[in-house]
Amino acid sequence: MKITPLSPALGAQIDGIDLAKTLSDRQIAEIESAQDEFEVLFFRDQALTPAAQQSLATQFGELLEYPFVEGYPDAPFVVQIAKMEDDKVNFGGLWHTDSTYLERPPALTILYAQEIPPLGGDTLFASMTRAYESLSPGMQKLLGDLTAIYSAEHSGGYSVREFRQNKNLDEAPQQAVHPVIRRHPRSGKLSLFVNAAHTVRFSDMTEEESKPILEYLYRHQQRPEYSYRFQWQAGSLAMWDNRTTHHNPLNDYHGYRRIMSRVMTVGDPPRGPDK
Repeated sequence: MKITPLSPALGAQIDGIDLAKTLSDRQIAEIESAQDEFEVLFFRDQALTPAAQQSLATQFGELLEYPFVEGYPDAPFVVQIAKMEDDKVNFGGLWHTDSTYLERPPALTILYAQEIPPLGGDTLFASMTRAYESLSPGMQKLLGDLTAIYSAEHSGGYSVREFRQNKNLDEAPQQAVHPVIRRHPRSGKLSLFVNAAHTVRFSDMTEEESKPILEYLYRHQQRPEYSYRFQWQAGSLAMWDNRTTHHNPLNDYHGYRRIMSRVMTVGDPPRGPDK
């Protein structure tokens, strides 16, 4: 297994491994170690059915049932994420961290490319540990004492309304409260855990009071020096840590289809910096 770093901020490509096969304990340990160091991992030239993708995810943790989209019949925890030729809106088309409105947000997201447009459809990834580390000591101290409210119904919650399929929205989890600065349970890294898609406000502030600070943080976490742009190919797979990253799938391929499949693992309840 060969690990090649892809940018100073985050991201590494792993070659020499077939993810359709059951991984050894050593391979899992090496992937988890690389995940802690590089935060998002990329694998090329994989051949995975939805069932094989689901089997892969089970080797890294408990599977998460996405509350708004039905999974494949033979792989219920794997959902299709598709933009067709006539669609103008893409799934998750802004900077965000997946499903932070859950009490236990995803630990890992594993996204596999089935069909890719001839040009475009890249995904931007950014390190929220780098974003946190570059904040001033005063801002780190302020945020370290704060929690925020995260909601699936926030104005940025594009995917819920546009892409829900055969799920009862009223029965799905809608809101949670989490620390703004989060400690990773394995690596101990601290990351900036807010996102424009789901963060509504700080718990003890109004939306009006929270807005200027949150808008500054959104701009800060999207700075190019914290990011890496991944160009997909059919058969590519990305595995990212939702506890330390942020991502944005670009919507720049109108007239073409992009078919992906996604599975997530259940994370721990987020802990603050002093926990």
